[in-house]
Amino acid sequence: MHRINHPNRREVLLGLAATCLAPRAFARSTTRTRFEISLAQWSLHRTIGRGELDTLAFPAFARDKVGVDAIEFVNGFFKDKARDQTYLNQLKQRAEENGVRCLLIMCDGEGNLGDPNDVERAAAVENHIKWLEAAEHLGCHAIRVNAASAGSFEEQQKLAADGLRSLCEKAEPFGLSVLVENHGGLSSHGAWLAGVMDLVDHPRVGTLPDFGNFCMDWSRQEDPEAWYDRYTGVRELMPYAKAVSAKSYAFDEAGNETATDYERMLRIVTEAGYSGYVGIEWEGGDRPELEGILATKRLLERVRESL
Repeated sequence: MHRINHPNRREVLLGLAATCLAPRAFARSTTRTRFEISLAQWSLHRTIGRGELDTLAFPAFARDKVGVDAIEFVNGFFKDKARDQTYLNQLKQRAEENGVRCLLIMCDGEGNLGDPNDVERAAAVENHIKWLEAAEHLGCHAIRVNAASAGSFEEQQKLAADGLRSLCEKAEPFGLSVLVENHGGLSSHGAWLAGVMDLVDHPRVGTLPDFGNFCMDWSRQEDPEAWYDRYTGVRELMPYAKAVSAKSYAFDEAGNETATDYERMLRIVTEAGYSGYVGIEWEGGDRPELEGILATKRLLERVRESL
């Protein structure tokens, strides 16, 4: 017979205190809805493309120039370094030295996880494993992937769910989540992607709602019919969200983003009980990238206080 030890009042209080003080970067809560702010590396894609900043310098830039303590990487900016342990050690050290947390790696160019061809779909899953390894090494909580597929609405859901579930099973030993962003095609159809999440039905799967990526066909981006309503889409994806991307393109004189009503959008985010990081993802070209990043940060901070 096993003896059951019931905690005393002091132990219960200490346990509650520890819970309250523990890091909650990715928590979902119905009582705490104050989101944190991070910086997505894509915000600097032009600067990086010109050779003026590299990934090793990104943590210091985020801390010193932007004043954030968490970052999101893009695999394309260190594509050949996924299994370079020396490089990853340097990157991790740079982050630690600057007091910056590595949140996730956005992965592109590794094949379609919903490919109709079974062999190609399996290959896409395998191609992402090196990024799971890198993300674990850096202390991330997730990788962000795409759910590209082909076929009918339902066929694509089933194919994407199959590839994603396989990848989630691979991610399990790493303790990582696999997040899908609305990133073109049917993935930018909120109800479609929410349906994929239900089909995958795995604790490691989740979404990364992006405020701006709701165009289902970028070749017709001027056609309103090519766009899914962004507010509806984010609302549909938030129940599965483990990260959020605050896409920004331009600002008016009052400092408001011209394509997205940030107060309306962030109310959707917080009312879903989300209290994790909202990543700055500046996409505009009307001002230097640092200016766009800081304008986005100011807007996020202002709306956060008003909420």
